Order: sequence, then structure tokens, then C-alpha cells
Amino acid sequence: MTANLRTGSDFARLSRRVSEAGLLDRRPGYYVFRIGLVATLFVGGWITFFAIGDSWWQLGIAVFQAVMFGQIALLSHDLAHRQVFRTRRPSEIAGRIAGNLGVGMSYGWWMDKHTRHHANPNHEDLDPDVDPDILVWSKEQARASKGLPRFIGRYQAFLFFPLLTLEGLNLHFSGIRAVWKPGLRRRGLEAALLLTHFALYFSALLVVLSPGKALAFFIVHKALWGVYMGSIFAPNHKGMPILSGDTELDFLRKQVLTSRNVRGGRVVDVALGGLNYQIEHHLFPSMPSPHLRRARPIVQEYCAEIGVPYHETGLLESYALALRSLHEAGEPIRLSSGSPAETPAGRR
Repeated sequence: MTANLRTGSDFARLSRRVSEAGLLDRRPGYYVFRIGLVATLFVGGWITFFAIGDSWWQLGIAVFQAVMFGQIALLSHDLAHRQVFRTRRPSEIAGRIAGNLGVGMSYGWWMDKHTRHHANPNHEDLDPDVDPDILVWSKEQARASKGLPRFIGRYQAFLFFPLLTLEGLNLHFSGIRAVWKPGLRRRGLEAALLLTHFALYFSALLVVLSPGKALAFFIVHKALWGVYMGSIFAPNHKGMPILSGDTELDFLRKQVLTSRNVRGGRVVDVALGGLNYQIEHHLFPSMPSPHLRRARPIVQEYCAEIGVPYHETGLLESYALALRSLHEAGEPIRLSSGSPAETPAGRR
């Protein structure tokens, strides 16, 4: 087993099987259709917004656009992984249009963060997605926590979904901070596109809606977009093993053992943008998302052959596992303060 952990041959054999099945080939027709459909619905939503005018019915448009912002963010994700274009330049151009201009999220900031996550998923020291900035993801982080993470950590499983209502704003502010500081590639362009997005967004709200309705639209839209984005990414790694320090795991095991797939039909595939096949996505990040479903049985069979656990659950179960993991991670904080240890998903 030790020898297998230190060789890349297992992944090389799997990669050949996947490549021979044609699953690494580009799908231009699929992405032309998907981008066209999402763009049409997004623009149609804003046309309907202007047609309705100053009405409380606009809250329905806020809900619709929260979903569309999530779908555009998923397209930006595929572009960043070069699933659409083979080369960097067209991927970056389209990614900045979708991310910065479309939803007000810095493409360059997010790509840097997400690249580091893919290199070391669920690693306490190397994966920015498990930084204990607000939530703690392990008992070790809980013991070392101070300030806000320690305060929230007591009941973070109960607070997780309410906190996601702020995730949309967090994506905006993180992008703004990134372009404010030196170091971001094409910083001026990213800043200009973000500024254009916010100018158009707030102008539309203030021109069409009364101040009260504009505020209500903003709150509903951003809150639901945040919940949607968090609900897409929460099932993928939360509740899976947390790594720390040096690890002997090879690429295949590092990606498979820290990831979880979510079972479901086409509706789940569309809602989660194919990221419900998280194991396949982490093994082959540039694989077009419609191929992930077809790669799943190949990867699952291969993992069984070499004795690597392949974790897959239903959608609701994945959320329960994520919440249970958060609750368990916060246990040291509760014990130190004498708080009860009841889990939101029930006792284990």
C-alpha cells in the first residue's frame, strides 16, 4: 500500500481509460448552447424587470436572477478550468466577462483561490476553502480559534445556512479587495469590469424601483444567490477527511479521498453545474462538465479495483454530513464553554 501511495501510476492508468473513452475531448456545441441559453435567460430576466416596473412582483425577478447569477458563476468556473477553450487567453476574456461583468465577482481572485484549492483539497494549511476565517473545519482549528470563529464555532452547524445569505456579498467584497491591492493580473481591467457591473446593477434598481423596493430586491437577490452558491459547493468536501502537514497521498488518492459525489438526475446536474461529480472533476479539472456523468462509472470501477474508497451520497444526505462535520469540529469550543452537544442532523 505504501508503494502505491507514492506513485502516480494509478492515476496514469485511469487517465488512459478516460482519454480512450473520449471524455477529455472538447464539447463546443454543448457550450455554445449552454452559454446562449444562460445569456438569453439572464438578459430576458432584466428585460422583464424593466417591463414590470415599480412593483413588489420584482421580488420574483430577484429570485430568478439569484439562480441566473449562480449559473453564470458556474460557467465562469468551467471557463477557468479551460473546459470551454483550450488556451488561456479566450478563457480569461470570457471568464472576466462572465465573472466580473456578469455577476460582480473577480475572475482573477477566484481563479487563484480555486487553483490552490484544487492542488490541496481539504488541507488545513494549503486549501483556502478551509481557512478558519469565520468557521472552523477541524477540532485542531477550534482549539486554536479566537474572536469571531470561536464565537460562531459553538453553533456553526446551526448557523451555516443563515451565514450563506452573506456569501454573495462576500464574493463581491473579496473581488473588490483583490483589485484594490497590487498583484492581481490585469488588475485595471478587472476593476473596470467590476465597476461597470455595480454601476449598471444599482442604476437599474434605483431607476426602476422605489428605495424600499430596491432595498428589498437587493436583499432577496444577494441572500438567495449566496445560499445557492454555498449549496453548490458545500456537498463537495465538507465532512470529508481533513489533511494537515506533509502527506504521502498521491494525486489520485488526495483528490478522491477528500471529495464526495452527489447522486441525482439531470435536475441535480443542472442545478450544481456538474459539480455533483466532484471526484471526477477533481481528477480531471479540464474535462467538460457534460462528460463528468459518463466518467463516473469508469472512475468508480477503477477505484474499486485498486481499493480506494469512492464516496457518494444523495443531496440531502450530503448536507447532513457537512453539518454534522461542522458540529463535530466545534466540539472543543462547546466543551470549553460547557455548551450542549446536540447535532442539527440528530444524535450520532
